[in-house]
Amino acid sequence: MEGAPFILLGTMVSGFIDVYMPSGMLEKALPKKKVPAILACGFLGIILPVCECAVVPVIRRLVAKGLPVSCAFTYMLAAPIVNPITILSTWSAFNDQQSLYVTLSRIGIGYLVAVVVGLIVMWVPIEKVIRKSLLARVAAKPEEKDTCCEVNHSCAGEEAHTHEKEHVHAEDRGCCGHDHGHEHSHCSDDSHSHDHDQAVKPGIRVVSAMRSGMKDFVDVAVYFTIGVCLTALFNILQVDHYDTINSFAGDPYAGTAMLMFLAFVLSVCSTSDAFLAASLGSFSYASKMAFMVFGPMLDVKLLFLYQTVMKKRFMMVFCVGLFFGVGGICILWEQADWLFDWCQSLELKFFNEGGAQ
Repeated sequence: MEGAPFILLGTMVSGFIDVYMPSGMLEKALPKKKVPAILACGFLGIILPVCECAVVPVIRRLVAKGLPVSCAFTYMLAAPIVNPITILSTWSAFNDQQSLYVTLSRIGIGYLVAVVVGLIVMWVPIEKVIRKSLLARVAAKPEEKDTCCEVNHSCAGEEAHTHEKEHVHAEDRGCCGHDHGHEHSHCSDDSHSHDHDQAVKPGIRVVSAMRSGMKDFVDVAVYFTIGVCLTALFNILQVDHYDTINSFAGDPYAGTAMLMFLAFVLSVCSTSDAFLAASLGSFSYASKMAFMVFGPMLDVKLLFLYQTVMKKRFMMVFCVGLFFGVGGICILWEQADWLFDWCQSLELKFFNEGGAQ
């Protein structure tokens, strides 16, 4: 019940993207070169802030609209972390535990991991990354989808409009939202227009977007439900084992691995996982950081949601690489004492003095 509104929000966003966003618009807005485009997509969550529950249906739609897969993966991994809601919740959760250091570190590591994955995906053939169903939508000509609801139909000659069969654009194209149940007869010299006014009314387009979003919701909700049921089962079984979990806190490597595993099975939303991480006071910053970075990128429910986008073989490599990559970067990140010292001095100089004044 907690996750369903986010899934619904994400699928509604995907529905409106489907209807209102022209194919290739986002690709045109990004830098032309691949690497700068990937770097820019790491910050796209600031404009389109979604949590990990909602990001999968959004990137499915964006890929179908022409966004490069490497850019889509970067956005998919970064958006749950590099967005205003998550940043504010992280700052609030660690308010008395080096909040500036933790917040900047989470943003930095999340962005770095997302960009690295995007750069790797850029060099992998697309047919080895995404499923055939989504690949077919990417390969389809954008013009077939964008021009099916034009208002004025001009024709040159009689054979241009010799339709003897009834045709339905809404089912075949998925964008008009109404049936053309009338036959098109001849074209005369006078300009001839169909009654398409209702197709371009805002209300009709909203309904079409809602229908598209609900279709995505049904597709995604099945996998999401399986994932959260497994998560709920684990939560019931491990409720009495927090002492066992805390026994790993003394070892930075084992503690980091344990919290990443915990983030995977608990599947806490990225907007609230910082509060749980802040309560794990006996663990190192590296372990807490791994919990807050790995969880929004891969958990039980996301494992099932990713099946709607990725091929299974690639997804296995993706999951294993993400586990070791995030863990290693977080452990190395904590070794950067200069960052911790700089953030601590900055907090003392501006925030504490400002509060005292």
